[in-house]
Amino acid sequence: MKKSLFITIMVACLSSIVSAQTDSTVVNQNKVQHRAKVGVVLSGGGAKGMAHIGVLKVLEKAGIPIDIVTGTSMGSIIGGLYSIGYNANALDSMVRVQDWSYVITDREDMRRQSLSDRQKQNTYAFTTGLTIGKKDMQAGGFVKGKNLAELFQQLCTGYTDSLDFSRDLRIPFACVATNVIDNSEVDFHSGRLPQAMRASMAIPAAFSPVRIGDKVLVDGGLKNNYPADIARQMGADIIIGVTVQGAPKVAEDMGGTMSILSQIIDVNCKNKYDENLAITDLHLQVDTKGYGSASFSQAAIDTLIRRGEELAMRHWDDIMALKRRIGVDDNYRPTILHPLRPRVMSEKQRVSGYSFENMTPQDEQFLRQKFHLNRLDSIDAKMEQQLTTSMRVDLFYQTAECQLVPSSDGVRVVLVAGNRKSAQLHAGFRFDTEEYATVQVGLDVPLKSAVPVNTSITLRLGKRLKAGGELTFHPRSFTRPTISYSFRRNDIDVYMNGDRAYNILYNQFQGELTPLNFDLKNFNLQFSLRWDYMHYRNKLGSDDSPQISLKNEHFISYRARLNYNSEDNWYFPTRGVRFDAEYAFVTNDFRKMNVRDADGNKIGKATGVSDVSANWRMSLTFGSRFTLQPMLYGRLFIGDVIPPVFGNTIGGDWFGHYVEQQMPFAGIGNIEYVSHQFVAAQLQAQLRIATNNYMLLRVAGGQQADDLEDLLDTKTLLGIQAAYYYNTMFGPVGATIGYSNRTKKPYFFLNLGYEF
Repeated sequence: MKKSLFITIMVACLSSIVSAQTDSTVVNQNKVQHRAKVGVVLSGGGAKGMAHIGVLKVLEKAGIPIDIVTGTSMGSIIGGLYSIGYNANALDSMVRVQDWSYVITDREDMRRQSLSDRQKQNTYAFTTGLTIGKKDMQAGGFVKGKNLAELFQQLCTGYTDSLDFSRDLRIPFACVATNVIDNSEVDFHSGRLPQAMRASMAIPAAFSPVRIGDKVLVDGGLKNNYPADIARQMGADIIIGVTVQGAPKVAEDMGGTMSILSQIIDVNCKNKYDENLAITDLHLQVDTKGYGSASFSQAAIDTLIRRGEELAMRHWDDIMALKRRIGVDDNYRPTILHPLRPRVMSEKQRVSGYSFENMTPQDEQFLRQKFHLNRLDSIDAKMEQQLTTSMRVDLFYQTAECQLVPSSDGVRVVLVAGNRKSAQLHAGFRFDTEEYATVQVGLDVPLKSAVPVNTSITLRLGKRLKAGGELTFHPRSFTRPTISYSFRRNDIDVYMNGDRAYNILYNQFQGELTPLNFDLKNFNLQFSLRWDYMHYRNKLGSDDSPQISLKNEHFISYRARLNYNSEDNWYFPTRGVRFDAEYAFVTNDFRKMNVRDADGNKIGKATGVSDVSANWRMSLTFGSRFTLQPMLYGRLFIGDVIPPVFGNTIGGDWFGHYVEQQMPFAGIGNIEYVSHQFVAAQLQAQLRIATNNYMLLRVAGGQQADDLEDLLDTKTLLGIQAAYYYNTMFGPVGATIGYSNRTKKPYFFLNLGYEF
């Protein structure tokens, strides 16, 4: 019995020695050999730090044992994830699947939110939460970094509690931050790993600092951008270091504000740099020329990883020589090389229960109903993101966190809410060659009530002035009744066959009650009662312009609207369908419509007017860059008296841009009145060039008539246009040129910013 017990203990000890990568003992053919401990040091550098992954690939290929990892800024992110089990190939896959244009901003992920929330995100270039009367502990940077923090939380699943980085991680790890209170270096050897990585890369002014106790932490590169000394303190005998900084700049390189700012940062990041290089056994300096800290495009990431790998391969002989210095032979491979298969974005975990912290019972019930949590028995990273987004967007919490706490039969999902926002501020700016500059701001304010109520205020300054407010009720069901009121001052140029015929200046007052408003992910259905009052201030036209009677008048209409949108991009979709339809019954007195003579005098009553409109578009993608988008649309009237203010207009690129009834038409840039019955078909070819560049070719044909039965007997309208657009984080920027057989002249249109 004693002999068996002794053998069992010996086998267990030997197995432990063989499987521990961080152990400095190598077992080779029953001969025990001690080796040197290896530390890998990864510098900061923003997006340029992607090159670290390429170097790690080669170190793994060479069979270099890695016992310690230290890093700063992007080096802390790559190093931190490597230390918990993401090998180089897993890191390569992870960084390529991320939408970095979303991750490094505070934009919300609206893919699972309502249509109205998605439209708002694609209207405003800037959105931020305001906490009035309370100090915003996330302030201090242009980007608060909530999406980065959320990503780190997901990637570090299983390592989000307070840990000892030397004992509890698969490879001992440390990273560096800077405390701006006393300009001291803060070295993280313990704590919450996602928080430590987030603090280490908090570039001053760009990202908000991380506050821990009495410390305000920013990017560690300001004090120690290449922390080889920390690796040495942790016991590294051999240090392999990777840096991604460019060559030193000279006076001729200082050509602008950004180059001077970059030089100031680079100079301040030289602290301890030379001393740390002196203790490095193998220094790999990656050539990142042509790329900067914000080069997060897919092409840049691919190139930077490749450059890191190519540089390391050029030093293959040096790496193999260093391997022998470590004390292992050329054929040695670590017994276990990061056995963790990362749960990056796909694997589901069994849920044992849900907990809610810092949240009202009403908010808890809202989340349970919206996501069917009582029936949801598993969770993945996408669902985590949807939960936190809903907490911020629907429930107005400034921050939201989804923690997965391991339990005996899965994980317990803990939803932690931060302070509730006092308001949400939106701001947008656009410029085009028709209206010139326009600014629009919006303010969402939640009201404290038993039933959640959101107040939305909008103000637009430009050629088309607008001021409005809306109350939206959020009961536990997903019907969102709304009450809205708006004022518009419209200054509209109307064209006839390409020539400006007249200008109309009028005020529009509008109130709307929408008792039924089903606002879901891709679907919105509304039934409403609307009141409009038109006050005409001026009409200027040429002598030969058509005579239109415009008298101050009010209208009452009953409306039903259906919107469906499953497109993957608001402006440049590659898949999905968009369908919008509306029926309106327009009256003057809830039942009938006034009849007026040529002088505008009321002479009788007629049946109300039925207004039917619809548009449908589908995206069909061929390959990875080319998309065809057929579209059908039109607007028909049924009734004896059609108010001129509601008449059909075509022109421009968008529905309802200048006036509510506007329909786009290729080749026509300005508003043109057409007959009361109008239908059209359009085919657009969309070619994506590089990452965010698009070439668009659009052809359209349309039929118009005063009576529906004559629709096919009239001359066909034809138009063609070509456009180039660059899709920026502030909206599409581009130019369009077109021609139509109605205007018989080319037109040019320039657009900068989101449409509103």
